[in-house]
Formats: sequence, C-alpha cells, structure tokens
Amino acid sequence: MSSLPPSLLALIRLIQLMRPHQWLKNAFVFAGLVFSQAWQEGPLALHVLHAFAAFCCFSSMVYIINDWHDRASDVLHPAKRHRPLASGAVSVPMALVLVGMLLAAGLLLAAGNRTLLVLLGLYVVLNLAYSWRLKQVPVVDVSIIASGFMLRLLAGTVAVGIPPSRWLLLTGMFMALFLGFSKRKAETFHQQASQRAVLAHYPAALLDTFMAVTMTATLTTYSLFATSPEAQLQHGERLLYTVPVVIFGMLRYTYQVHRGRGEDVVRDLLRDPWILAAGALWLAIFLSRWL
Repeated sequence: MSSLPPSLLALIRLIQLMRPHQWLKNAFVFAGLVFSQAWQEGPLALHVLHAFAAFCCFSSMVYIINDWHDRASDVLHPAKRHRPLASGAVSVPMALVLVGMLLAAGLLLAAGNRTLLVLLGLYVVLNLAYSWRLKQVPVVDVSIIASGFMLRLLAGTVAVGIPPSRWLLLTGMFMALFLGFSKRKAETFHQQASQRAVLAHYPAALLDTFMAVTMTATLTTYSLFATSPEAQLQHGERLLYTVPVVIFGMLRYTYQVHRGRGEDVVRDLLRDPWILAAGALWLAIFLSRWL
C-alpha cells in the first residue's frame, strides 16, 4: 500500500478511520420498511434511506471521536495500535476536520425530521458515555450497545411514520443484547493484555447464561412475531418457515463465539459461509412471494 500516491493513501486511511464495514449495523434502520412491505412507497423508502445514511455519518463520527480519545491506550493494544490515529497514519487535525464534515452531512440528511434528530442525538450521547465511562460497568455496557440498535430500529419506524411492531422491537432488543454478550464472551478468549477491564466482572459461566437467556428470548419473540396475526396478514406463512433458519444462524454464531470469534460482530458474521448461507436462505424465503 505504501507504493500508492500519497493523496490516495491518505484517502484510504480516512475511509478506514470511518470504519465503513460497521455500517452494516445500521441496516437495522431498514427493518420496519422491510417487514411492513412499504419499500414500494418511494417517498417513504427515501426517508428511511436518509435515516440510514445519517446513522452512517453519526456512527463514523463517534468512532473517530472515540479513536481520538483512546489513541494513547490503543497504541498498547496488539490490534488497535494499527488504527489510523493510534498509528499516526492520520493526524488529529485531519480527523477532527472529518468529524465536522460527518456531523454536517448527518444533520443535513436528518434536517426537518425532529424525531430522527433526537434519536441521533441520543445515539451520540449514549455511545460517548459508553466509550468514556460506562463501558466499565457490567451489564450497563451491553445494555447501551443494545440501545444503539433499538435507536436504529426506531429511526426506521417512528421517525419516518411506520408503526413499529411490538414483536419486532422486542426481537431487535433481545438480539442486540445477545450480540453484545457474545462480543464480551469472544473477548475472554484473548490474551490478558488485550482484555477489557470490565471482563473481570464477567465470569465465563455468567456470560454463557446471559447468552443463553438472550438467545432464547430472541428466538421466542421472533417466533411469536412470525406467527402473530399482523405477520400472517402481511406475509402469510412465509415468516413461519424462516424460524428454523434463524435458529440455525444463532446456534452457528454461538459456536463461532466459543471459538474466540465475535469481537467484531460485523466482520465475523461476514466471514462465516454458513451464516451467510442462512441469511441468503432467509431472504429467499421472505421474498418468495415476489420471486
């Protein structure tokens, strides 16, 4: 990469600083649009797309602020020391300029939507509180991670005028908690030097219990959602057939977590061909009406 022109190399480092692969988490914004089958309504779909793009801007902005705040400790971390700010590949002034640009772009995308602006503001406050203090408080840390996913769900429903399904909201909440506790479990497999301080308060058996409880709650609420009158009215029997696929996907992910993967949820989900196959099968079943 060092053979690339300096300007192109600087652009690549800035893109890395924004962590675009993490934008997949913002796909939660589309859940209400997908399950309500309202994607054919052009103006509504555009509002959801704007909400997604705004969350991408704000989430990247938060990542940069956190990298700036943690750059001294990241230098001592075996993996995080390669991040653009910790390694010195991107200067602090340049990173702060990018923060300002992302903030302006996010506000422009959310302009005129007061509810979306409030949700984005809550997302920033919660994430900064998490990164600077609350990530050291057991259970509270994972609850804040889950809250970020719930804010995305609400941004794609309440903020754009789509009535949220109570079962969909519950499923999203429990799945987010499951992923959060799975992340903590995966971190316990790393060397002591790279572990988070909060892990000292999470015995392995406790994390296994939390994962089992939240996975069970996720599968229960998703099954209730798939068999609910509103889902049957909109989707017929198709959602019911996706339940075994969801069970397989969550069991497979749990298996990967116990192999030490799962610290980076997005990256590890995309690395497992069986989970990707389960996702493709779920999508095929869901879209079978239109195929």
